[in-house]
Amino acid sequence: MSTIGVIFDLDGVIVDTAKYHFLAWKNLADSLGFEFTEAHNELLKGVSRVRSLEILLEIGHVELSEEKKQEYLISKNEHYLEYITKMGSEEILPGVSKLLDNLDALGINYVLGSASKNAPLILKQVGLLDRFKGIVDGNSVSKAKPDPEVFLIAAKKLGLAPENCMVFEDAIAGVEAANKANMISIGIGDAETLSEADYNYNNLTELPESFFNEFLSEKV
Repeated sequence: MSTIGVIFDLDGVIVDTAKYHFLAWKNLADSLGFEFTEAHNELLKGVSRVRSLEILLEIGHVELSEEKKQEYLISKNEHYLEYITKMGSEEILPGVSKLLDNLDALGINYVLGSASKNAPLILKQVGLLDRFKGIVDGNSVSKAKPDPEVFLIAAKKLGLAPENCMVFEDAIAGVEAANKANMISIGIGDAETLSEADYNYNNLTELPESFFNEFLSEKV
């Protein structure tokens, strides 16, 4: 068994579903009578669905009953599902397939650690579901990132100590969660935004081929 394991966030790392979340949230904001911009959408990255709705309502200065909130959460997810059920392998982000092939060749197991409750469906749509050793998603955790729960459960699925796990994340909350879990954090996206990550790359195509070899030799 490999001495290290890898945990991937989903949105913004494996696939870009942020655009579909944006469209679904924007549709909700439109129905409530206020503007929801792409800049606003950045505030929802890596955040649970419930907290995302709270942020959206704060932006629009709208107050709702708990019953109405639940109705809107269901409505938003239905719109989102309409988008993602049309996804295909062309939605996989650049560098992902090559990276997974490299991990397979090195015998390094990898799992998903995502806030998304639709993670299995998305992976199935893009043809990657069977490649992951396990999935930890929004249905598996009680605490959202930046709490490290999702990654600590993922480490158990890998059968490894947290310090032997590496996390690929595109969100500040995710990087913070990985750091709290005492894992190696790799920020994918803007280095300034993800400055707390141990390593930074604009996208997965920039990851050196020898990246994992160094860690494998260290952990022997």
